[in-house]
Amino acid sequence: MKISVINGPNLNMLGQREPGIYGNQTLKDIEKQLQLFALENSMEVVFFQSNIEGELVDAIQQAGYDCNGIIINAGAYTHTSVAVRDAIAAITIPVLEVHLSNPHTREAFRHTSIIADVCRGTIAGFGSESYMLALFWFKRQK
Repeated sequence: MKISVINGPNLNMLGQREPGIYGNQTLKDIEKQLQLFALENSMEVVFFQSNIEGELVDAIQQAGYDCNGIIINAGAYTHTSVAVRDAIAAITIPVLEVHLSNPHTREAFRHTSIIADVCRGTIAGFGSESYMLALFWFKRQK
């Protein structure tokens, strides 16, 4: 099973960006944890991060052909990008939306995800464990 982990804007700044909200781990730290879990469970994970909306759309579309599922943290595009939403809607593999923090406990503009209705589910508020919980769900789908 091959899973694409796609991260949107500002997630490359993890570890230094608002650590009180997003924690001290870097994106590379999270990727290492997911890679270890995947290796232990005969899975493959591939990683992509971009601050550019169109590159995220391209990555989603490509994963729709190459992978069995997507874990996506679309960052701010969660709340604003019809293009990201439409890319997810256009593919047939399951997509899990993840967030490090719980958007519902934050600013009102973060309460609405315009990608949620085209994702299989959402995992939020567990820090880097949100990604691990998503990967565990995919493992259970074998």
